Amino acid sequence: MSAPRLLRPPIPERIAFDGVVVLGAGLAGLSAALAAAPRPVLLVSSGKVGEDCSSAWAQGGMAAALADGDEPALHAADTIAAGAGLCDREAVEILAREGPRAVGALAALGAPFDRDADGGFRLSLEAAHSRARVARVGGDGAGAAITVAAARAVKAAAHVTIRQGLSGRALLLDPEGRVRGIMVRDRDHDRWIEIVSPATILATGSLGGLYAVTTNPSGARGEGLALAALAGAEILDPEFVQFHPTALDLGLDPAPLATEALRGEGARLVNASGEPFMAGYHAAADLAPRDIVARAVEAERRAGRGAFLDARDAIGARFPEEFPTVFAACMAAGVDPRVDLAPVAPAAHYHMGGIRTDAWGRTSLEGLFAAGECAGAGIHGANRLASNSLIEAAVFGRRAAEAARDAVDPGTAPLVARPAAEPDAATMAALRRRMSRDAGIVRDGAGLRGLLAWLDTAGGDALPMVAARLVVEAALARRESRGGHFRADFPREAEAAVHSLRTLAVASSGPRRAAA
Repeated sequence: MSAPRLLRPPIPERIAFDGVVVLGAGLAGLSAALAAAPRPVLLVSSGKVGEDCSSAWAQGGMAAALADGDEPALHAADTIAAGAGLCDREAVEILAREGPRAVGALAALGAPFDRDADGGFRLSLEAAHSRARVARVGGDGAGAAITVAAARAVKAAAHVTIRQGLSGRALLLDPEGRVRGIMVRDRDHDRWIEIVSPATILATGSLGGLYAVTTNPSGARGEGLALAALAGAEILDPEFVQFHPTALDLGLDPAPLATEALRGEGARLVNASGEPFMAGYHAAADLAPRDIVARAVEAERRAGRGAFLDARDAIGARFPEEFPTVFAACMAAGVDPRVDLAPVAPAAHYHMGGIRTDAWGRTSLEGLFAAGECAGAGIHGANRLASNSLIEAAVFGRRAAEAARDAVDPGTAPLVARPAAEPDAATMAALRRRMSRDAGIVRDGAGLRGLLAWLDTAGGDALPMVAARLVVEAALARRESRGGHFRADFPREAEAAVHSLRTLAVASSGPRRAAA
């Protein structure tokens, strides 16, 4: 295996931008770009705006208290219950309170949410929600449709300039450690650009691509998390990775997702003999919290009984109209979910931890903000509640922009940036295999220590390797099982719910307004 290749850029082009730079063009980045008005925004993306992102792949929808009989307090209570003691109550209450407004704003932009006969939102029930509160689009097309609507608004916004094909490679720091912009690489033209600005918002999404089986785009490798960490930012709870229990096991990379809404409509998890098995693992059966369902699916597979989604009776002939995305993925692989059992397996799906922020997206570094999945505001705790991701991106993308748009450039001090190394394909493939094996659904000390030793030999400060190290070191330090983090050698939950707070130089732990 070769070591990561160090990038030695030529003298970069420098751009001075007196506005807000947003890195990432999923729903969080798009929401931030819109909300920063009237301040100018430079939206930087490695892929196509609103397309090459996890937001566009989300199926379930947006959770919000939109129905009669529901209220934000109930949504907040469900979120906190799922978070296994590590939710930040203030952040959760903001999410629940501002969620309905965010859904309404996206609908006003043209997001075509499913409606009932009276014109209200058609809402579905998903796991661990006490009410049907998930606003959907076309059954399982929420992420794509919502992101398209937001992207269309951003492209039409006079205050936003879009630059595609640029990958973040370092944050620009002044002598006081303040973030003053970002260094990016233009791969198409093999050039480097330093973008100097008063405020930088990271909205770079997930790290699921660090795992061999994931529902995330291949570019979701935790690079925003690593950029912040290399600059000295504090990282919150990086060990908590959520594995979706029902990725379609069709031999594809990334793995297509079978939305949880299917189980909300009555589909059941069964073994190869067609026998339902979730009631043996949890009282809520198929609608148990995701971490429990994911481990149950993995246990059935490891025991040789297999795991399948049975939607034949619950959905049947309605599948093409109700869940067209899942239906198309199944049919392309020769599985007809109207009459066949669909094979499923857990897959890396969502990162609950991230760059530590306050409720306005401010990180521990002045001038740097974060929003969406790369941020760690404490909303999800140890286990994300279903369909809270898109609503978080919309709510907290807006809040980060509202804080960032008032930033003022402090002066002309010299800036420093050290671009990260670039891992080769063989190193990335080995990393993904080892992360799935040793830092996946079931972990133990021996596997985590072996993975850390391998990371030492693989070497370098390549962004995916940095992100992986943050996850693995925190997982090794957390000697308990909680939420999405399960240690076979420490299977019980500790009495006290304690956050992990890490930097590349220092790791610490302690309470941080964890909800009771």
